[in-house]
Order: sequence, then C-alpha cells, then structure tokens
Amino acid sequence: MDPVHQTLLRRNRLYLSDHLEVSDTIVPFLYQEGILTLDHVENIEAPQTNRKKCMKLLDILPCRGPTAFAAFLRSLDDYTWVRDRLVQDLASQPGGDVGTGDWQLPDSVLMKVPSDQELSRLASVLGGDWEVVMLDLGVSENLLYRCRANHSCDIHGAALAALIHWRQSQGKQATVQKLVLSLDAAGVHPSVLRDVLRDTSVPLCSNS
Repeated sequence: MDPVHQTLLRRNRLYLSDHLEVSDTIVPFLYQEGILTLDHVENIEAPQTNRKKCMKLLDILPCRGPTAFAAFLRSLDDYTWVRDRLVQDLASQPGGDVGTGDWQLPDSVLMKVPSDQELSRLASVLGGDWEVVMLDLGVSENLLYRCRANHSCDIHGAALAALIHWRQSQGKQATVQKLVLSLDAAGVHPSVLRDVLRDTSVPLCSNS
C-alpha cells in the first residue's frame, strides 16, 4: 500500500473504528476480492467488539498490496459518508492519488459521474490495460469476456462497453475518483485523465 494511503488510514483510525461495522459487508467484500485471506478473516472476527474488529482490519490492510486501499474504498458502499471523508482528506494531502505532478482535480470533478464522451476518451488511452482497470473497478470476468466477444477486433469498443456497463451498474457511485484509484491500482498513471477530463483538470501553479 502506498505510504500516503497508510498515513491516511492511520490518521482516521479512531474515526473509522467508531463508524464502521466491518463484519457485515466490508470484510466479506475484501475476502471476495482477494485482499484478505481466510486466516485474516478469522483473525479480524476473533475480537468480541466491532471496534476491535475494525482495528484488526486496519492493522492488516497496509500489508495487503497496492490494490488494498482502492478495494477498501469500494467496500464502503454502505458508508458513503465515510468514503467521502477519506476521499476529501486524501485530496488535501501532498502526494495523494487525486493529483499528479503538474495537475489536480477539484473535489467537484472527483465526485462526478463521467460522461459518455469522457469514457470514450478513456477507452482510447487505456489500450491493452483496459481489462486490468475494469477488474479493479469490480467488473466480472464474464462481462469482460462478453465485451471482448462483441468487439473482437476493436479494443476501444470493448473497453468502452465495459466502462459504460460499470457506470450503469454503479450509478452515482461510478465517480471519477474511483477511476483515479483503479488506474493507479492497475499500474496506469492517473495522468492519462489529463486528456480524458481536459475541460475540468486544473493546472497547478509552477514552483519556479
């Protein structure tokens, strides 16, 4: 996990343990996504109180690889106010995933649902990486297979079909912020969004 994400979770540790009931949906989701093993789940569920269970989860997550933070954010669909707090906190930190070296996205853009045109631009720049990004966004292997089959000679068409399905299935939760996190988790630098969101990216002031 990126040190910036580790610091964010540590800074919000008490807040998260006060507001999350991890046993219902969060731990099962993280186990489903391969972030947690069965041993991890048993270790998290061993304490009697929910607060201690959450603490256990927060102890384990930083050691679960580069996709753990993005998966944790996706697991918070029942706690959107908690996710919004983390996203806003991350956006305010140097080195957060919401920006790159010479550009950044305002909160209003991060939380918006991308348009058809923006998804089409993204599909164009992803190339062969589109499947990895879609898997991190939670799109199933079966859906990816159908997209490949329906657009066998058209990578852009297959990627766009998958992105549109993701947006339709997630509704208002299909935000630019989720795209940024999944791009980063899949090893695609989020600066590809410079052209995708060229009307809403905000240049940073030069230090020179």
